[in-house]
Amino acid sequence: MEQQETRQVTFHGEGAKLFGIYIVNILLTLVTFGLYYPWARAALLKYMYEESEFEGSRFTFHGTGKEMFIGFIKAIGIFLGLYCVLLGGILSQKPTFMMIGLAVFYIGFLLLIPIAIHGALRYRTSRSSWRGIHFGYPGDRKEFLNMFIVGCIITLVTFGIYGAWLVIEIRKYIFKNLRFGNITFSYEGEGGAFFWLNVKGYFLTLITLGIYSFWWVKDLFGYYVNNIRMYQGDTRLTFRSTATAGGYFKLIVVNMLIIVLSLGLATPWAIVRAMQFVFANIHIDGPLDVDAIEQTEGDYSDATGEDLADMIDIGIV
Repeated sequence: MEQQETRQVTFHGEGAKLFGIYIVNILLTLVTFGLYYPWARAALLKYMYEESEFEGSRFTFHGTGKEMFIGFIKAIGIFLGLYCVLLGGILSQKPTFMMIGLAVFYIGFLLLIPIAIHGALRYRTSRSSWRGIHFGYPGDRKEFLNMFIVGCIITLVTFGIYGAWLVIEIRKYIFKNLRFGNITFSYEGEGGAFFWLNVKGYFLTLITLGIYSFWWVKDLFGYYVNNIRMYQGDTRLTFRSTATAGGYFKLIVVNMLIIVLSLGLATPWAIVRAMQFVFANIHIDGPLDVDAIEQTEGDYSDATGEDLADMIDIGIV
């Protein structure tokens, strides 16, 4: 029986080098009263990309501190605008204005989430490449925003139950619009399966006083990875997780000890361990002709979504 082709991304980062980047970033950000932050983020992303290798070649992040600074200023302006409306309503001491201020703030914040996700994906993918071939995300912001708003309303009406379906719909939309040159992607997860996976994980974690949480995390990671598909022409490649509960236990417990005992100074080493664990447990199965990958994606330099996503603390991978 012929053995199936399989590939992996390898992370070569080192804790000491990442620590150096963090120290420089923190010092310069403090000295410039926060203004250096976009350049700090660009430097960190550049390092993480360049230490990630696939088929003998490293990834490249082409984003710049200047691009991210412009987006940073726009993002701060948006947040200040929302806070001013909220503060104005509170200072008015009038119930009507206070309610209006609260409504505008929370609705505006909710709308920022899909806008941030969409914008961050467009910027990050256009600034990411491998062997000169760029990634891309040609999704439609209005379509994504409508899907997100409707999903949030249904989630609210169903007391959170629909949240599992909304997460899957978001993943499907993102992967459907994700490109790597002429390679396309899809996500085949289902809301029902994801919902029951979380129900099982939640109750078993409670019953076992937290012990089952490592199996829960492993299952969530596996469900995410195992449902990703990649297409090159008529060829279909699948992603496969090999992560185990024991592996997660070792990763999480050791990282917590490293961070706590070092008073946070060893956080870069913990990050490197986490990156190495993730990449080591993701396999891409199937035939892939890397020489046939062609550039198809255009340029996009607005980093506002990237900075909004960072401020709201939305993880964009």
